[in-house]
Amino acid sequence: MATVGAFAQEFRIGFVNTDRILREASQAKAAQTKLEQEFSRREKDLQSQARDLKAASEKFERESPTMADGVRLSRQRQLVDQDRDLQRKQREFQEDLTLRKNEELQLVLERANRVIKQVAETEKYDLILQEAVYINPKHDITDKVLTGLSSAK
Repeated sequence: MATVGAFAQEFRIGFVNTDRILREASQAKAAQTKLEQEFSRREKDLQSQARDLKAASEKFERESPTMADGVRLSRQRQLVDQDRDLQRKQREFQEDLTLRKNEELQLVLERANRVIKQVAETEKYDLILQEAVYINPKHDITDKVLTGLSSAK
């Protein structure tokens, strides 16, 4: 039993909360700002198109009872086409945003992993976990990694 206890004392385990890194690291915040700037104009355009479509649909609903059948069908088809086009653009926007967000977060995680490795080597950790169901807070080295990331800029 004494050898097991000695082994357990020598074996150092650390834990890093990746979600916290992605929320609090200055690089993650900078990436979020970069994405907002990159996609804000496109998002505003989509919101504007959605408002215009809603207004056109409401106008159509008000005026449709007095329209000739051919005009009503033509405007209805036009609204359906506009809606389909808007939905396609919104899907593409979400896909592009998700792709860029993943790219930016991957860069943050790569930097964090380098800092984690430095902390592990410097402080002689044997194992660093990033996912766990439960971790004793005394093993959490997330603050050290955040500090290392902020000084590594």
